[in-house]
Amino acid sequence: MTTPYEEPERAAQNSGGEVADVPVDPGKIIAVHVAYESRAAQRGRRPAKPSYFIKPASSLAGSGATIERPEGTELLAFEGEIALVIGRAAKNVSVENAWSHVASVTASNDFGIYDYRAADKGSNLRNKGRDGYTPVGPRLIDARGVEPTELRVRTWVNGSLAQEDGTSDEQLIFPLSQFVADLSQHVTLEPGDVILTGTPAGSSVVAPGDVVEVEVDAPNAPGTPSSGRLRTRVVEGSGRFDESLGALPAVDDKQREEAWGSREAAGLPAIAPAADAAPAASADAGPAPTGPASADAATAPGSPSALPEDMRRRLLDLPTAGLSAQLRQRGLNQVSIEGVAPSQPGTKLVGVAKTLRFVPAREDLFKKHGGGYNAQKQAFDAVGDGEVIVIEARGEPGSGTLGDILALRAKSQGAAGVVTDGGVRDSAAVRDIGLPVFSSASHPAVLGRKHVPWEADVAVACGNATVLPGDVIVGDDDGVIVIPRDLVEDVVDGAEGKETQDAWVAERVAEGHPVDGLFPPVGRWKDEYESWLASRDQPSTGSGENQ
Repeated sequence: MTTPYEEPERAAQNSGGEVADVPVDPGKIIAVHVAYESRAAQRGRRPAKPSYFIKPASSLAGSGATIERPEGTELLAFEGEIALVIGRAAKNVSVENAWSHVASVTASNDFGIYDYRAADKGSNLRNKGRDGYTPVGPRLIDARGVEPTELRVRTWVNGSLAQEDGTSDEQLIFPLSQFVADLSQHVTLEPGDVILTGTPAGSSVVAPGDVVEVEVDAPNAPGTPSSGRLRTRVVEGSGRFDESLGALPAVDDKQREEAWGSREAAGLPAIAPAADAAPAASADAGPAPTGPASADAATAPGSPSALPEDMRRRLLDLPTAGLSAQLRQRGLNQVSIEGVAPSQPGTKLVGVAKTLRFVPAREDLFKKHGGGYNAQKQAFDAVGDGEVIVIEARGEPGSGTLGDILALRAKSQGAAGVVTDGGVRDSAAVRDIGLPVFSSASHPAVLGRKHVPWEADVAVACGNATVLPGDVIVGDDDGVIVIPRDLVEDVVDGAEGKETQDAWVAERVAEGHPVDGLFPPVGRWKDEYESWLASRDQPSTGSGENQ
């Protein structure tokens, strides 16, 4: 064991598959229920004050250890967390002085079996207190060398990033120092005691064979100190519980939803909202981060499905200028997303709209909705194959509305592209990723300078055009247009006919004929064009006016 102020290297990362020593020796382990804005948004419950529970010291484990999912249970969930290790006794300390009582920080994993959550009734003893259910380590970061607002926690499952969040005022509901000060009002925090500070969004279920890794670091601190990766492998436990001794494990759909993180992740059917239900959220609390907020958005034609491949190919071959002309002939003039251009000239964009809305920056609202797993991150995580994320940024270019990480995430999800009437950060890196991105400008500032991420999958106004989820988005060097889903077939047929006509006219002009009466064909030229079409056994499908 190491004492809280020993050098972190004393509790080095395990190697060769060995189990590392636990780098702490606490008298008590105190865990916070909900601390991150992202977790509160995911759960739909935001606490007004912090709350806690106790974990036994026998639940500690080192990096490289295994954790058992007991036979007969199904919902073992991980929770990557930052652990605070007390260095000096704390009793009735202030928030301002609380951090001086913290010796070190490290990674922890607050594992739990949701099968026992209801039976525990909040104590979490059987749910989270089992042997090995509190891995900690592998190294300690000296708290004197880091700011409590600049830590980061990340969790990987089988090598894929599952959780990432920080400890800024915008990301945490309560600052880390508040936990120390608050707890010290009730119990004396003694050297070696551990406080688990809650988990961000992204916690979910793991199964035997899965490997979970958690790392805590301070990427902006001198030397970029890190705990190293805390590694735990899940195995199947043996034996069953004796009903004569106590409660047996039991689950329902509510526990499955909360363990997995969502009904969708748990494989449960979505709950349809009541038709006459009024919006539940106040303006201050903000709406749910995803889901349509109006009947128009909810019933957008075709919104649940991607474009058929043959239609996508046809749209790729058509210019926005020709499609715009067809829409104008059908009485639709307000369908151009103004002021946006491709990050790479020559880019073609075709896909179905998935919408994201930002509201103007306001400090109190950004604190609630801007940090953690906010609506912006949720939208980029949820974008589907062939969808275009269309962002309403009110034409405000004074900060980025996405950067290279989110662009990379969208591309990995199969997104067709992004359209934003705001700015793009890391523009060179975004361009190199190869995802079609149309924006109004490049800007180095982060989102919170001008915007609060508010909601997704609703009607938005992007570049003075209204876009509904499910609308078809087409972009090229001339700009971006919006095609209502129910008009796509008709518009494409008309545009293809006009392209055929324009190609025939171009050949005649190249032969030296003047454009008068030829562009578009009228009189003799119209007769010749229709004869040419008939000779190709193709009906005339468009004779729109020149734009």
